[in-house]
Amino acid sequence: MISAVVQPFRLALFRGEADPAPPRSRRLRPPMPGLLRGLLPFGHLDLVQVADLLLAWALFGTVLSDLTNLTEAAPQPMWLLCLTATGLSLPVALRDRWPLAAWRLALALLPSALWMSHLLDGVRSFMTQGAIMCLLVLYSVAVRCDRRITPAVWAISLVAAWFVLGESAVPAGIALSVVVLFGYNVRVRRSATLSRDTAVEERSVLAERARIARELHDVVAHHLSVIAIQAEAVPLEAGGDPARLDAGLAQIRGLSLEAIKELRQVLGVLRDEDGRTDTAPAPGLDRMDELVANARTAGLAVLEKRSGELDGLPKAVEVSAYRIVQESLSNAMRHAPGSTVAVELVRDGGLRIRVTNGPASRPGGPRGAGHGLLGMRERASLLGGSLETGPMEGGGFEVKAVLPLEGAS
Repeated sequence: MISAVVQPFRLALFRGEADPAPPRSRRLRPPMPGLLRGLLPFGHLDLVQVADLLLAWALFGTVLSDLTNLTEAAPQPMWLLCLTATGLSLPVALRDRWPLAAWRLALALLPSALWMSHLLDGVRSFMTQGAIMCLLVLYSVAVRCDRRITPAVWAISLVAAWFVLGESAVPAGIALSVVVLFGYNVRVRRSATLSRDTAVEERSVLAERARIARELHDVVAHHLSVIAIQAEAVPLEAGGDPARLDAGLAQIRGLSLEAIKELRQVLGVLRDEDGRTDTAPAPGLDRMDELVANARTAGLAVLEKRSGELDGLPKAVEVSAYRIVQESLSNAMRHAPGSTVAVELVRDGGLRIRVTNGPASRPGGPRGAGHGLLGMRERASLLGGSLETGPMEGGGFEVKAVLPLEGAS
């Protein structure tokens, strides 16, 4: 119990540290003017710190001037005057970088101000500057320090105010309390804003990861399905003919290179160590013929039909349409090899996609986990569209998607 009470004061006086300063807006941290850029080792000018330095210099000058005038009749050592002026001004210059250290310095140099007041027979007119310094430093502590430290700093400051001002410390205590409460409220609001921004950023990162995962799944599933079928079929079709075998292997190599190219395009959204990005365009409907040709080489009989003006569609719609058709063909290769597939693209206000495949002519692979269908549904949903899938009467499978054009980019 005693340790829990003492710990906050120990942190406030000796061991505690303040949080790092929040990032400045561009208006408060403009680039360093050209004339000063070569003279100072700073790329930007921090206006808050500049204001604190100017205010600290003004406080130092006014305190030193007041003390000089007050001690004309009984001169005091200049070092004592400077020490008192420093104790009432320097914490302001430090409060932005080291708010807790600034408060500790003000507390440590308080005896010099009290001794000067004693030498002046109780005159404390120079303490006005000290009050300004104290309020500014306390605000910085409340904004930047842990909630265990702030109450301890407030309590110690109240005791110091009572010790300095005696019975007239009540207004000062009220002012200190208001400043501490205001600073703490600012800290709570900043923390809530930071937590909200962090949550939004995390959701954006997760959404980007999910998008990349969908792209990778579509690319890998399609190309590996084609390559696997080709690798199985080429030796049979070659029938021992070296020329036909070489041609088949060359085709497999071409499909492998195409898969690698698409993977690089997908992963291009991730920056490399030098901060560069791959700006290769994402696949669209202009590559539909290539997609159909790959499916035909894998043994599918693909029938394609297009209606309406399909040029100039929003890029997001084109990419989603391409991936939906690609995944549908990949599913047909795996689960209905040798089947007839019909691909239909129709633009009539939106883009309607219909891909159907008939029964397999030979046994297909085992059913997967359904990630491909889930990815197609998510693509349609992100554009505000819809997707329906299911088996057809007489065997086969059907994929129907509707992608709206409005609002897509």
